[in-house]
Amino acid sequence: MVNPGADVQILAARLIDVIRAYGSVAVALSGGVDSAVVAQAAQQALGTKAVAVTAISPSLAEVERRDAVAIAEKIGIRHIELLTSEFARPEYRANAGDRCFYCKDSLYSLTADRLAELGVDVMANGANTDDLSDHRPGMQAAERYGVRSPLIEAELSKADVRQLARFWQLPLAEKPASPCLSSRIAYGVEVTEERVKRVEAAEMFLRHRCGQTDFRVRLEASELARIEVAPNLLSLFTEEDFRSELIEYFRDLGFRRVTLDLEGFRSGSMNDQLPIVQLGTATDE
Repeated sequence: MVNPGADVQILAARLIDVIRAYGSVAVALSGGVDSAVVAQAAQQALGTKAVAVTAISPSLAEVERRDAVAIAEKIGIRHIELLTSEFARPEYRANAGDRCFYCKDSLYSLTADRLAELGVDVMANGANTDDLSDHRPGMQAAERYGVRSPLIEAELSKADVRQLARFWQLPLAEKPASPCLSSRIAYGVEVTEERVKRVEAAEMFLRHRCGQTDFRVRLEASELARIEVAPNLLSLFTEEDFRSELIEYFRDLGFRRVTLDLEGFRSGSMNDQLPIVQLGTATDE
């Protein structure tokens, strides 16, 4: 009889072997499934020679911070939080297509300065093979600081990552992708702490009222909120009571106009703008 878990055990062993070869590692733990799987493998491979590092800034939603803390505790990996200062960088606030480079550069430089203190030699992120075909300026920052991508080195896709998360019984195995709050701001619109907090509050409203996480509140030029939701939820927004409540709440937050995107939720839809925005020099991926 074929063991149905045999394939995933091979994937797990492959990832653990890759990380074990590092000797010691600091894993950038965001609260998502990719970095959680890397942290789990690092703990199994290296024990006390592994540490999880979470970047704390206005762009990290509080729910993501709580998830990072909870998953680190479940895994049993040493965990620290570092306050990052990407919002102090004009290049980050300018929000060109290379914004993510400056975010990751801030985290990796800060972590690199503390490697000796943390007792590790290597930094690792949660990039998987699917990310190689996406717009990921942060990967250039990883190259600058020698950050390893163990999922890519082990040739693991997003589907493989979710399979491993289920195998290790991680509670966020089915968690949808949830990029940082700054990714909700349209390219060319300045990223500010007020704007990301506004988006966070708007998405929290939808999470409580809709009970789902497959949505985004995009902040466009002229303080316009463009809401993307799963197609099965579109009809909810035509109900007068809900529509009126949403508009009033969003306007109280500071949005001037509120629109519903009839195409529905599309992860990474802001990248549709990339050909028409002025990109910086860090986007050659």
